[in-house]
Amino acid sequence: MSAIASISRNSELRKRILFTLAMLAIYRIGVHVPTPGVDSHAVLSFFQSQSRGIFGLFDTFSGGALSQFSIFALGIMPYISASIIFQLLTSAVPALEQLKKEGEHGRRKINQYTRYATVLLAIIQGYGISTFLMNSPSPDGRPLVISPTVGFLPFQLMTIITLTAGTCFIMWLGEQMTERGVGNGTSLIIFAGIAAAIPGGVRQLYELTVNGEMRFVVAVLFVLFMIAVIAGVIYMEVAQRRIPVQYSQRSQTGPQAMSAPSSHLPIKINFSGVIPPIFASSLLMFPATMAQFVETPWLRAFQDSLNPNGSIFNILFVGLIVFFCFFYTEIVFNPNDVADNLKKYGGFIPGIRAGKSTADHIQRVLDRVNVLGCIYLSAVCVLPGILTSQFNIPFHFGGTSLLILVGVGLDTAQQIQSHMITQKYEGVLKVAKIRSRRVEF
Repeated sequence: MSAIASISRNSELRKRILFTLAMLAIYRIGVHVPTPGVDSHAVLSFFQSQSRGIFGLFDTFSGGALSQFSIFALGIMPYISASIIFQLLTSAVPALEQLKKEGEHGRRKINQYTRYATVLLAIIQGYGISTFLMNSPSPDGRPLVISPTVGFLPFQLMTIITLTAGTCFIMWLGEQMTERGVGNGTSLIIFAGIAAAIPGGVRQLYELTVNGEMRFVVAVLFVLFMIAVIAGVIYMEVAQRRIPVQYSQRSQTGPQAMSAPSSHLPIKINFSGVIPPIFASSLLMFPATMAQFVETPWLRAFQDSLNPNGSIFNILFVGLIVFFCFFYTEIVFNPNDVADNLKKYGGFIPGIRAGKSTADHIQRVLDRVNVLGCIYLSAVCVLPGILTSQFNIPFHFGGTSLLILVGVGLDTAQQIQSHMITQKYEGVLKVAKIRSRRVEF
């Protein structure tokens, strides 16, 4: 209550929060605006039948926009994909790496390239999904596309224009929320899409309890289990391995020179975030989804073996998560650069020589932390399959969605707290200036 009262007294923060909520409301309204030229009921039935494949994953991140095939059907995923691609390329391509080091100008150029790549990916995905819908019937045999033309434009061209414009608008909304709201706008859009499915899950659990399909005691235990899992995820998301660092004070003499200031180098337990689960699930679900539309026997057998609730899928899933954890960390974090920066500013790790020995020590610590992070990510990501197959839970709990919800929630809460501290600090400075003017008078 004290935090809410502080927010209500902070006019700047209140405006930012209201602006963010307004942008999210606009996004959720757009999710229900249909794309021209499709039978919305037939498309909804079709995508619900494909919810176990990659379409279900994309529909989760788009907040149900894909299953309704709205103007926001592609969601923010093209922008996320483009951002991840350029994040990886900045460590692999020397020209982009140099551009990244140029500061604000380089960051703006990379953002501009990311936007261009987003438009390109949206056009490709729009063409693919429009062609796919024209050639695929619904489960009851109805055509998904009402007419091959929409007005004077072909259905494919209209769909490409609509979906690309929708993705660009969502990208603009995210940037506006980042600049004029609180939190990261892109992350909040994904957060809103995933959170929109929570009331449906609560309703399903309530209906199971009322209809007698699940005992009340079991439902209560399951709710307590969910709370414990969420608490564990929050703990692991904020957990750090802190490497002690000391800084020499060569400019000082006397007793003060002996008291060198100390700090630490924080390394998160889940250093790679949600990137490994997203990449791993996409790689596994894509071939299984494509196999549904091919009548080849061996592809059908391959699809059956990659059942999301099966043991083979979970084993491959865990293996890919481990691979992408180390791969992503190796690309975005360079211990040699960290060691050079510490040496440049007079920092050192107690008991470790500066230079290569420091880099090797940081790498050893990072590898050990990554092992714990892999175990944590694997346990959370295989949780939905275990709950569905062993306990017949009708909705997904855990996995990438839970990681995104907790991660974005923590990040947004920290930014709100930072705004409150900044406002309080500015208020103290204003009071001090007023008092100093009174004394001068």
